[in-house]
Amino acid sequence: MVKTVSPSGRKRGRPAKIRSEQPVMLELALTPPADHAPVASRAPTVVSLHLAPAKTTAVYDSYWRFAAERQRVFYRRVLDQPWPWTDNSVLGRYKFTNAYRASDRVSQFLIRNVIYRDDLPDTATEVVFRILLFKLFNKIETWQRLEREVGPITFEEYQFGRYDDVLSRAMAQGKRIYSAAYIMPPGSSAFGCKAKHQNHLKLLETMMRDELPNRLAAARSMQTGFELLRAYPTIGDFLAYQFITDVNYSDVTAFSEMDFVIPGPGAKDGLRKCFADPGGLSDAELIRLMADRQNEECARLGLELPSLWGRPLQLIDCQNLFCEVDKYARVAHPEASGLTGRTRIKQKFAAHSEPMQFWYPPKWEINDRIAAGAVPNEAFVLAPSPASDPRDDDA
Repeated sequence: MVKTVSPSGRKRGRPAKIRSEQPVMLELALTPPADHAPVASRAPTVVSLHLAPAKTTAVYDSYWRFAAERQRVFYRRVLDQPWPWTDNSVLGRYKFTNAYRASDRVSQFLIRNVIYRDDLPDTATEVVFRILLFKLFNKIETWQRLEREVGPITFEEYQFGRYDDVLSRAMAQGKRIYSAAYIMPPGSSAFGCKAKHQNHLKLLETMMRDELPNRLAAARSMQTGFELLRAYPTIGDFLAYQFITDVNYSDVTAFSEMDFVIPGPGAKDGLRKCFADPGGLSDAELIRLMADRQNEECARLGLELPSLWGRPLQLIDCQNLFCEVDKYARVAHPEASGLTGRTRIKQKFAAHSEPMQFWYPPKWEINDRIAAGAVPNEAFVLAPSPASDPRDDDA
């Protein structure tokens, strides 16, 4: 049985075997109510379980529309179509990550420029060292700065003083060395250094001294890898899940991305906006429900399944989509309330001028399809976007 972990850390089974050995029966209303109905008064779609029904809001349908349209935008850019890539005013105005985590700019850099390098050693020790060093800062410019100033980045040649000097000088020059995507705890209480980056270098040294790369390579499940990372100071649930996902892009591990999920803070906000009543399911189980039902839900709404060259949404992608739908709903569904009470989307969309050549972990077996120069259902991708929630265009 595939394991998931609830936010409390307690192991749970798949939704189909939460408290009963009988399969869960799923029933979804096929005739959704009018799009203009406010979230509070909308007749809910009902997912019928043996114990209690999970009731959804209008944002639940927007989750699937958002996923499909965001992936359509992605393919239009891959096909070098001219801007604008969508008729959806919210998607066209604000910045949202891709439907697939591995398609985002930072993940693509990690995969192509950090993990899979012909000029650097490919042992588990060296690959995991590079991944964790990159992810502690999660900023492409920081990695590039280190490469320019210390040369090839390897654990064998690593010296705390050299790396500290490069990063300290960058900060003295007013450069940001950390990404704003998530906040890294400073770690001063655990490692005693004055500067945040010094503590993170010490954290990395501790991981390497503990032979964490080899322990990750020996792990039999994604959850075990998560727990190994989670045991270190400054690494909470969210970071541990992100880090094990990044390690799993490499050949050090071979976990399925459908093995395990941990909801982050943004995803929890999105979940509250999509589900009026979780029906007894944990957040992790609701995310798995989305991954399991993607075919049925897209068919119900008349949407093209937003696959990545045939690869369906995985748990990490569904988790990330909840984060993005939380932001999307602030404008498209302002009446929907989450946990944080945020009402604005801060970042506006701005296209990067440099074209990207997308490339994914070879074990996913999709790079040959990309090299062939086609996208799934090109006629659909290039056709006018289907009508979305009218409130999206009035936002």
